[in-house]
Amino acid sequence: MLLSPKHQFLFIHIAKTGGTSVRAALARRRWADPWYWPMFACSRLSHLSGHRIATKLPRHAKAIAAKELLPREVFEALFKFAFVRNPWDLQVSSFHHIRRERPRYLGGHEAFPAFLRWKLDPERPPQYHLDTSIELQSDYLIDLHGKLIVDFIGRYERLEQDFSEACARIGIAPPRLPHRRQANDRRADYRAYYDDQTAELVARHFAPDIERLGYRFDPAP
Repeated sequence: MLLSPKHQFLFIHIAKTGGTSVRAALARRRWADPWYWPMFACSRLSHLSGHRIATKLPRHAKAIAAKELLPREVFEALFKFAFVRNPWDLQVSSFHHIRRERPRYLGGHEAFPAFLRWKLDPERPPQYHLDTSIELQSDYLIDLHGKLIVDFIGRYERLEQDFSEACARIGIAPPRLPHRRQANDRRADYRAYYDDQTAELVARHFAPDIERLGYRFDPAP
């Protein structure tokens, strides 16, 4: 989550949706914000206290957290935006991220289909390092009653275009987005990773996202 009181925006960072690039592009704007240094000090205090004093909005916090923690008039005045991603593609990205940086968390499942079945197994005890990409993306965008509380939802599939739109809504010139990191051994088309059964696993688990965000598993061209 990225908050700028000066420019009055709140970026809700959903993992594996291009958010790291968005944060990096907006970093200079944060440094020029007179509120940045007091917020940085609060962040450090939160870290040093073991995050017991609630002075920091976590990197991947949901919009409802900001709504509950910020004064109502402050939250309502912010331009709140996020990026989302096709759930089938996101799971492929998550698999390669874990295999590249945290292979011990693969649970012994080196192939994507086996890993996905294990990961989405309802009987498996929840594990935070996996469950960030198991959570519904739409949960990051709604309040406790299911009402959408963000002003703009961009899409990873058109990241640059939608980032420019978000910047226009904020009232700033769009800074350059840094290169998005991608695993060298990943096949470009996410559909190549799935068969009918594994595609259906994702369809069932992420059905609310697929319905609310309008994604689908398109047939290969």
